[in-house]
Amino acid sequence: MHISVMIDGESQSELVRKAQDLEERGFHSVWMANVVGYGFETLQAMSLIARETKRIKLGTAVVPIHLYHPLALAHQAMTIQKVADGRFTLGIGLSHPPIVEGWLGLPYTNLMTRMREYLSILRPLLHGKSVNFEGKYYSTNAEIHLPDVERVSLLAAALGPMMLKLAGEMTDGTVTYLTGLRTLETHTIPRIKSSAKEFGNPAPRIVAGGLPIALVDDVEGARVAIAEQFSLYGSLPSYRKMFDLEGAMGAADVAILGDAISLKATLNRLEDIGVTDFVADPVAANENAVDRTIDFLTAQLL
Repeated sequence: MHISVMIDGESQSELVRKAQDLEERGFHSVWMANVVGYGFETLQAMSLIARETKRIKLGTAVVPIHLYHPLALAHQAMTIQKVADGRFTLGIGLSHPPIVEGWLGLPYTNLMTRMREYLSILRPLLHGKSVNFEGKYYSTNAEIHLPDVERVSLLAAALGPMMLKLAGEMTDGTVTYLTGLRTLETHTIPRIKSSAKEFGNPAPRIVAGGLPIALVDDVEGARVAIAEQFSLYGSLPSYRKMFDLEGAMGAADVAILGDAISLKATLNRLEDIGVTDFVADPVAANENAVDRTIDFLTAQLL
């Protein structure tokens, strides 16, 4: 199982420094979320990081499809892939009603049809093929003219059964967020693996993304801090369903907290259930938690 880290930064230099530090430590990849209107725009930031690093892989977790026509997103993704010399993974998702309807003023309806049409255009373009497709929501007759670019690995943020089936059929895997181990083992992984097998695809990547993690002595104090930091997510329907499947009240109940032995046991468990990539989200549960947690994760790479 690859171990990776979510990053952000308030400045260009901070963002690059974090990515370079993680590269030097030997981490597999760095991932960035895409929250419309907050922080660095993720695709631009990926190009910057790609230019300033040499080995570490890069991924988005995730780009909302409502922001871009699939042709435009494919062009951007392949440009990043060109700069990164093949190190880039594109994660996409449907986002949430408050963002799509409230911030973008777009309809949040017929989601499976929209995503199937989107993937029908995006995936072949990312493989360097031309596309002639006409759908209800998306259409194109085009190709990307950018030579010598490796195919871009494509993941979908799949939580519910229908989206997991579609991801197994039309993508390279899934990237989850705040999905607990029990739900990954009994719901997420079996469904997407079954779909990939049904459609004759290779075993999918299972990227367990954004799980809060902290090496701490005061576990209960850390849970209180995380509950406050992640309070919004319990009100978003898709995450709420995952918390309910887990039997969790919120993010604090799926966080990975405790001493080194406890954290190591959880990482082992993630690998045992079939997670291919763990994307850690080190959280400031106390003053030194982030640095201590990064050091702990670095030790697991040896």
